[in-house]
Amino acid sequence: MLNKILVAIDDSAASRRAFDSASELARALNAELILVHALDVFDPASPQHPMIPVENYSMQLDKMVQQNYQQQWTEFVGHSEALLKQQQQKAEERGVTATHVLPYGRPGPAICKIAETLQADLIVVGSRGRNGLREIMLGSVSNYIMHHAPCSVTVVHPYGDDASGDDEKRTQEQRSTATVV
Repeated sequence: MLNKILVAIDDSAASRRAFDSASELARALNAELILVHALDVFDPASPQHPMIPVENYSMQLDKMVQQNYQQQWTEFVGHSEALLKQQQQKAEERGVTATHVLPYGRPGPAICKIAETLQADLIVVGSRGRNGLREIMLGSVSNYIMHHAPCSVTVVHPYGDDASGDDEKRTQEQRSTATVV
């Protein structure tokens, strides 16, 4: 029985599809939905830690740069928290009990750790469709989770943009979800 379904949340379209799938499943099974977004300092959207060249170093400049970085980081965390709260509200509007968690760290390991800690029965994660060099360079959160999760994993793949006709669309939708148990 699936009592706790964890879904990885970010700003991507793949994440929105994963959220929709997870919330539908949670509603159908009367399961709790756990929304997780990992705060990753290596995320391209996160503020970059400033560096001051040694020749230009001053304590005053260092203080100003650090304060600016801290303000940017606070805004980054606030945006992530707002995203989770927005998705939690959507889930609750759909009749699903939902909570959210905002851990620090690389997404794959952080999501697996939360799933283990909260005893999730299923992790639902979106796939951005990266492959080859892009996957090697940028990593694949869904791939990491499939290989390290403490529970079953459902990877929601991107839908094709060129699907036309009901039969073709239905076939595409059937291929859009891969489950690893």
